[in-house]
Parts: sequence; structure tokens; C-alpha cells
Amino acid sequence: MELRDCSMALRDISVTLHPGTPEWPGDTPFDCRWSWKMSDGASVNLSAISGSPHVGTHADAPVHVKDGALCAHELPLSAFAGPAWVIDVRHVSQTIEYRDLRLDTATSPVERVLLRTGRSIADGTFPSEWPVLTPDCLLQLFRGGVRLVGVDCPSVDGRASQELSNHHMIFGAGAFILENLDLRDVVPGRYELIALPLKLEGLDAAPVRAALRPYPHT
Repeated sequence: MELRDCSMALRDISVTLHPGTPEWPGDTPFDCRWSWKMSDGASVNLSAISGSPHVGTHADAPVHVKDGALCAHELPLSAFAGPAWVIDVRHVSQTIEYRDLRLDTATSPVERVLLRTGRSIADGTFPSEWPVLTPDCLLQLFRGGVRLVGVDCPSVDGRASQELSNHHMIFGAGAFILENLDLRDVVPGRYELIALPLKLEGLDAAPVRAALRPYPHT
């Protein structure tokens, strides 16, 4: 049986991590360095990294907003892999209503939505603001079976939010969150998402390498 290389069909939608990748203001920035270098006589090159797991493309865990809730190593992989809809909402300035999504859940069940707001850190700057989903929009998404909400902006809540009500609503509905996706060149439509969180015990978030491929892929 001939095995086909499907790698060419994969589209990386992760933000590249490097020193200087914008972090949430006040959070721990990402850093990387060489611990050993062959040029200094070591037998191998060996690197080290540090920083918040929220820098770059990541999955939030429920413990991020609620003590005693699921941690990063307990996130269900099934929520982060499978059919997904990329939806362009760049025309929305503040709040995203359900009608803005233009979803037809009657003919195509939707379990994962990825929102292209155009307010991404992928260009190297932290946005001053971005639109957020309204509570009614989230409720309608959950009624339609959505179990993952992904955004290209830094958060599913607004920058100034202290209550983080959308985080609470999403986790309370048994759904999950991806943030800081890079959807700049992605055409809206249906894809297969693969965005598995790192198995980091006890943490409130985990970096992911997120990718899309056409659905159904061949």
C-alpha cells in the first residue's frame, strides 16, 4: 500500500515564537538561549526557553479562570483536532453577533470556529483592542454543538476585561479556547484543524502548533 505525504496540504496557523513575540502587557515574555554550543567546544548544541505559556499560539485551560478546574495536561485532545470553520469577522469593530458569523449549522454541523478578526500579534505588535463575541452569540454557538472557539487576537475577552466573562461562558459550556492564531492569509471556509496542546502538568495554558488542511483532505 502506497503512503501519501500529506504535509504539503498542511497550513501552519501558529505565531512564530522568538524573543520579542508580543506578550500580554505585564506577562512574562518569551526568551530562548543557548546553554551549550558546539562552537564553544560542547558535544552538541543545547538550548533553553522560558516565558509565559500564553505567549504566541496557545490553548487556555479552565484553571486559568477558576481554581480547581482542568489544567493544561488535562485538556481533551479531541476538542483540538477535527473539522473547523474559519470565519472572517474583520468587518466587525467591537462586538460579534451570531448573524456576523453567517453559519449554516442545519446543513453543516460546526464543532470548532476560528475567528479572523485581523487584530493579531502575528505582525509583531500587540493590538490595542479587538472585537469579542456577545453572550447571545456564544449561547447560539453552544446550542449548535460548538466545542472549541479559536481567535487570532490575544483573547476571547476584551483587553480591559477583568471578569473574563467569555472565558467563563466557554469553559462553563464544556468548550475550549485557542488564542493568538495566525489567520492572516487563510481563506474563510471549512478545514480540518490540528492544534494539540503540550502536556504541561498543572499549568493554566499550553502552547500549540496549530495547522489547517482542506476538509475533507485527500
